[in-house]
Amino acid sequence: MSRLDSLTSWHADWSGVRAAVLGLGVTGFAAADTLAELGASVTVVAERVDDERRTILGVLGVPIVEAGRDDLPEAIAGAQVVIASPGLRPDHPWLVAAAERGIPVWGDIELAWRVRDKVESAEWILITGTNGKTTTTQLTAHMLREAGLRVAPVGNIGTPVLDAVRDPAGFDALVVELSSFQLHWLPEEGAGALWPHSAAVLNIDDDHLDWHGSADAYRAAKAKVYRNARVAAVYSVEDAVTRTMVEEADVVEGCRAIGFSLGVPGPSDLGLVEDVLVDRAFLDERHRQALELGSLADLEPAGLRSPHMTRNVLAAAALARGFGTEPAQVRDAVRSFQLDRHRTELVDEIDGVRFVDDSKATNPHAAEGSLSAFDRVVWIVGGLFKGADVAPLVERHRGRLVAAVAIGADRAPVREAFARHAPGIPLVEVDTADTGAVMRLAVEAAAAHAAPGVTVLLAPAAASMDQFEDYAQRGDRFAEAVRARREREGGAHGDSDGPHDRD
Repeated sequence: MSRLDSLTSWHADWSGVRAAVLGLGVTGFAAADTLAELGASVTVVAERVDDERRTILGVLGVPIVEAGRDDLPEAIAGAQVVIASPGLRPDHPWLVAAAERGIPVWGDIELAWRVRDKVESAEWILITGTNGKTTTTQLTAHMLREAGLRVAPVGNIGTPVLDAVRDPAGFDALVVELSSFQLHWLPEEGAGALWPHSAAVLNIDDDHLDWHGSADAYRAAKAKVYRNARVAAVYSVEDAVTRTMVEEADVVEGCRAIGFSLGVPGPSDLGLVEDVLVDRAFLDERHRQALELGSLADLEPAGLRSPHMTRNVLAAAALARGFGTEPAQVRDAVRSFQLDRHRTELVDEIDGVRFVDDSKATNPHAAEGSLSAFDRVVWIVGGLFKGADVAPLVERHRGRLVAAVAIGADRAPVREAFARHAPGIPLVEVDTADTGAVMRLAVEAAAAHAAPGVTVLLAPAAASMDQFEDYAQRGDRFAEAVRARREREGGAHGDSDGPHDRD
């Protein structure tokens, strides 16, 4: 057995293991901090270094090497293992150099799995998909808390799994949101392979093709989430890709495939019977009976009643029920749930025009859910499309579009899509390099085409990093522009309390 193969516990001998952590974002910092605590000989290699993290790692005695993309620091060449931050593409020169030298590359998720027993080994519930991951992760955790369990939503949701496994209080379960980047680095076998309690793929549409290189590679990464699942493999009955993933998954004998959909569920599925959410999976008489989990009316106060969000609720319920949560606990959790900001959040209503922030719609598949629920829309769209095609979205929704406002450094895909599929719909381009002015101009342009009953919808269908720090800042700027408009309009009528009842 190699030294690395023996490192499957916090209590293994990590002393002196030469590790290079590539990147110093949230996960990179957590990995470096963890390895230092384990006694490994860790060096961070990063192109940019946050001053606060530099100071903390300095106190911990962790050296930092600032290097350019095409440099090859000695820390990489001499490492026994490399920990790759999720944002680094596999063709990054540092990772190519590690591969050429036969140096194993781990992601932060593999490292967390290996050391998950510091306090106690919590069960892991894994969630991925093109869209809805964060909301479903939060919902699942909320349902498990309603059942009295100690649980943490972690991973791509924002809190590194490595922070959770080192929490001295310990947890019964970790609900782990996984991006395709994190899944790419997971091994399918060997000492670092995960053995989750349950796993779910919510939906699949082409995304991050620039990172993965192809749609097939992206889907292969997502499919890894099911490997070695022991209790439930949850999938969308309405999504043929997720269904195929489950059918082909190498799960533990006895693991059940649990489907969810907005239709009447079959045995082993969750779904809707008229306006009632029902479970036909986790009961003995599932061929003849169903358990009520709540109604669509229960979803409405939390903003969960849209088709997309209802699917998220059903997926979360499948995972929670698989963990032993009672039907009444699922219902109570839904009633008390609160959505995060920037997920179809009603910012304001001014003179009968609603302004809705769905900045979290960072790809066309996510924007689909927003556009589908409004009858008349002025659509603010654009940013970094990451290889995704916005044209089918324009074609499907041109009937509900009053006008569109294109933002982003590269607006050509939007311009071309409207020219081809919706030439009669007004399209305004916000052409400015002043990122502080983008949303003010976009909101004013959108409002000029809106009328009572119309929704001005920020659902960019694209990433934000061309003009903003992240989708949250993009949404905040939108809200600021809407508030500024209200002030100019002299305090028009409307109600801006809480999120809109959709996602």
